[in-house]
Amino acid sequence: MIFIYTELQIGIDEQNKMRRLVLIWLLSIVLQSCNSQDCGNLPERFSSYSQAISLVKRCNFIITESANASNSSWITSANYFSCDGYTGYLIYKTNRGYEYIHSGIPIYIWQGFKNSTSKGSYYNAYIKNRYRLRLH
Repeated sequence: MIFIYTELQIGIDEQNKMRRLVLIWLLSIVLQSCNSQDCGNLPERFSSYSQAISLVKRCNFIITESANASNSSWITSANYFSCDGYTGYLIYKTNRGYEYIHSGIPIYIWQGFKNSTSKGSYYNAYIKNRYRLRLH
């Protein structure tokens, strides 16, 4: 009887180890899906600009592009994210370290911005006050 009990105890310990491993595996899948979600699941409105920037940066988009802003006097980086290939989000960073986000940017506006010789002038003429991100 003692021999059978020991084998049974080892079997239960192995089952518990397997349950823990499966639980860890499932948790890692859930965490990965939260960190890299489909862009179609983004809300239409956000509670803050920082929340919007954070969520947009963590999503998978069909178009993710960067613009060369090395010759700009105040825009240090600019990125475009589009879920449908027609409109998307523009996130840019200024020389003061602030990040800003715009939504509903048509891809042709992004391409114009990306290819412009003056990012700031293009931004002021075609983006500023036109494509605002909506908050709650």
